Amino acid sequence: MLTAQANERITKVGPGTLAGELLRRYWMPVAPKAEVDEVKVRPVRLLGEDLVVYRDDRGRYGLLAEQCQHRSASLAYGRIDGDGIRCPYHGWKYDVTGACLDQPAEPKGSAYKNSISHTAYPVQEAGGLLFAYMGPLPAPLIPKFDVLARPDWQRRIEIHPVLDCNWVQPMENSVDPAHLYWLHGYTGGAPNQLPDDENLYEEFEFGIYKSHVHEDEIETHPLVFPNILRGPGYVAHFRIPMDDRHTRIMYILYNPTEDGSPTEQEQVPYQYIGPIKTEYDDHGYRRYERRMDTFAGQDAMAWETQGPLTDRGREHLSVSDMGIIMFRKMLDKQITVAAEGGDPLGVLREPHQVINFKVQREDRHTGEMIPWQGQVGRTFTKSVGIPVS
Repeated sequence: MLTAQANERITKVGPGTLAGELLRRYWMPVAPKAEVDEVKVRPVRLLGEDLVVYRDDRGRYGLLAEQCQHRSASLAYGRIDGDGIRCPYHGWKYDVTGACLDQPAEPKGSAYKNSISHTAYPVQEAGGLLFAYMGPLPAPLIPKFDVLARPDWQRRIEIHPVLDCNWVQPMENSVDPAHLYWLHGYTGGAPNQLPDDENLYEEFEFGIYKSHVHEDEIETHPLVFPNILRGPGYVAHFRIPMDDRHTRIMYILYNPTEDGSPTEQEQVPYQYIGPIKTEYDDHGYRRYERRMDTFAGQDAMAWETQGPLTDRGREHLSVSDMGIIMFRKMLDKQITVAAEGGDPLGVLREPHQVINFKVQREDRHTGEMIPWQGQVGRTFTKSVGIPVS
């Protein structure tokens, strides 16, 4: 169990909070590039801040605080004008650096705009997603994780409904294989008791490798610190902290080309999944029946019913929770590293090659590798959706 203070230390994500300052040292997904190319302006809530991501007429991407410096109207309703975005209320114009370029109602020759500095964050594209960096400058490099950078992988993006829970709850699930049998119905695979002779967890330079032990095979894939579940199979999950009580899940799904040649995919398609309407019974309790027929719905039930920001002081952890304990210790340690001004785990500043993670299935008895099924060679076609709140 954790004290209230220790729980707050690892969960709170707003500006000035300990975990929030750690998370700001990493590039965070904001939106699919294809979506912003189409809609031009889109509201975003990230790490407790209300923002807008946009593309100007020069093809540059920006992420700005949503409320205009003038009278606090929302830039999410603004319009793109050349090299910037104009506030819909009085037309103040900002560029991707946060500089105020124009104030239409000011006297000719006024230099007042030069004194205005709007909150702005760098934006870069990787793997079809726009990423933002909200931490101290200079910004590190976006890691060339395989799901973002492999040239022979064709990609698509799924954006799932907002979760009404803190980001740590889904991340702890990433190192919790004990739930598979009971929550996901693996009655023919995962055992309901983990064997004592298997090493299920291994720390490495980007997080924690976790192994699922099935009757005849061992499946291994990583939690990529701080907020990515890589795999199993052909997918990576980004668990994006919107604020202390809400989390956005984005998937990157990929297909290797059959012959290993570079893909000719020009634009990564995206799709919004849901929204799944929350229903309540006569007593005001949430009903999850309609969500319990998918893995994502089953996980959402387990995470949300712990509470929006669960009280870890009432827990009674057991041996099967060793992965969760490992992640919490890692998170706590890296919070200290960031607070002391260091680069936390996995932050890269030097050019590097594609980082290929160990995502594998092996025969438990012979050690032979078992191939993944069902994805290789399939083409992803254009598939887009309407944003949901």
